[in-house]
Amino acid sequence: MTLPAGTHLGPYEILAPLGAGGMGEVYRAHDPRLGRDVAIKVLPAHLSASPEVRARFEREARAISHLNHPHICTLHDIGHHDGIDYLVMELLEGETLAHRLERGPLPLAEVLRVGVEIASALGVAHRGGIVHRDL
Repeated sequence: MTLPAGTHLGPYEILAPLGAGGMGEVYRAHDPRLGRDVAIKVLPAHLSASPEVRARFEREARAISHLNHPHICTLHDIGHHDGIDYLVMELLEGETLAHRLERGPLPLAEVLRVGVEIASALGVAHRGGIVHRDL
């Protein structure tokens, strides 16, 4: 399910797709109430159709909302609109690791720095009871 630009999920207006994975699609969206852009992750329709999956989605959102770490996106909101379940998160600008690696390998010092940052964030998530399935 690809949401076209201009689609509204609750108060949020979809601007453009950012990416997709096994657990949904991510879009750049605008929050007119606060005047900022956000990232919205949409749960796939086949998963939203299951009451058990939706309940787990909401439980995980509550747990994620309590995480506080500089390398974990902040969860701003959760919603359900016209059969679509979604998370509203901090929008992070920048280059993906995959895109950066297209230019060549990272220097060892940068690899170590990124590895430590990832491990630190995963440690906080693990202590918060979150299982991270996709880095």
